[in-house]
Amino acid sequence: MADPKTPPAQGAAAAPTNPAATYKAPASNQALRMMGIPGLPKKLPSRNWMIFFAITGALSAAIIYDKREKKRATVRWSKAVSHLAREPISDPNQMARKLTIFLESPPGDGLRVAQDHFTEYIKPILAASGLDWEFVQGRKEGDIRAAVAERIRRVRQPDTDAQTEDEAVKELRRRNGTPEWQGIRGDIVIGRHTWKEYVRGIHEGWLGPLTAPPLPEPEPEPEPEVKKAEETTGTLEGGEGENQEKQPEEKPEEKPEKKPARPPQPPPYNTTSDYPISSLTPVIPTEFSPSAPIEFPHILGFSNTLIRLRRFLNRRRLADDIGREVAAVCLAAAREYSEGTALLPSEQETALEHEEKNWVKSVWKEDDQKPKEGESETTTSVALPPEKIWASPLVLDPRIGMRMRRFEILPDDEDRARVIKVPEEEVEGWIKGSLRSLYRWAISKPQPNPSYPDED
Repeated sequence: MADPKTPPAQGAAAAPTNPAATYKAPASNQALRMMGIPGLPKKLPSRNWMIFFAITGALSAAIIYDKREKKRATVRWSKAVSHLAREPISDPNQMARKLTIFLESPPGDGLRVAQDHFTEYIKPILAASGLDWEFVQGRKEGDIRAAVAERIRRVRQPDTDAQTEDEAVKELRRRNGTPEWQGIRGDIVIGRHTWKEYVRGIHEGWLGPLTAPPLPEPEPEPEPEVKKAEETTGTLEGGEGENQEKQPEEKPEEKPEKKPARPPQPPPYNTTSDYPISSLTPVIPTEFSPSAPIEFPHILGFSNTLIRLRRFLNRRRLADDIGREVAAVCLAAAREYSEGTALLPSEQETALEHEEKNWVKSVWKEDDQKPKEGESETTTSVALPPEKIWASPLVLDPRIGMRMRRFEILPDDEDRARVIKVPEEEVEGWIKGSLRSLYRWAISKPQPNPSYPDED
């Protein structure tokens, strides 16, 4: 007898159903849904995304902070010298104080890099001070040396027939009775490589001769021997050349006009070994125009990427150091360079010396004086090899070094500049400034419009 089937118990639990069918999505925020913003996630991103966001955010924050503080340092030193632009002048026709800016292409790079360095760190402070300046620029090694030496030679020998453009302008101002600036002018030298040529040019101008040394005479070249076969063919009569018909002459192709060649760099009038035996000219002043060597960090190469990144994230310190030096130039506070001893070199020799270790290797290589293609050995022997100023040690004559002066800011002026507070609005970026302007516009009271009749 079969067992009777037991009926299912009343109230028993029903069979499990599909959870996806009974899942109900959480309702999103109504305010966000009306604005078109989807529901925010209920969990954090993955580990990889968290690493990416952390690295990107830290790097962005470091760049933004350094850029803001760099601008703050530049604005602080600009405000420290801005009172010079508001000082009254005794004569409206008097010429303003003019500085001379010496800058040259860094080793292994172009002139634009030096110009951008001046525009970013030096120009804002000079513009705030109201001073005038002129440039002496060099594109290759030796240009600054030649320019400085030639300026000094023009001072030693003013009675020359050929006048430069600056001398012609000065002569015209003298005839018109325009008073020149009577006081300290000053030189700003950017970079160690430019500083070396600047000092070398001062020595060449004051210790060297006024006329260029004669170049060695070239050796006479032997006349090429003409082959007898060519002579006989040229003197034959009744050859095939007379029987040939005359061909129409071809017009020479018009070549595009070439740009005028850059004038050659004048060779140095003396060497560093001639300093002790050179006599001083009677017109040499007791004090030279003060100078200020300005730091110009420049390094190339893929292997130096980390060093370049560290410098890029610490430009605020460079801006503060350069701003202090430029402010000292504007305030015209100068002192003597410290003289060297038997154990320690002089201050001129060690100025910006740490920049030399960042120069490219080609600076320290010796050039092989081999004739190039199309040049004979006699032509290369006549031209003197260019002087290696960058790779050579800086040689200083005591008679020249004692007359040099260096700009240095006074402690009182530096303390006054340190207490200057720069408002956040002057250093903030475009995004933050736009948000600040939008907030002020939103909370500001609307101005009454007189075109409406119901408004007063």
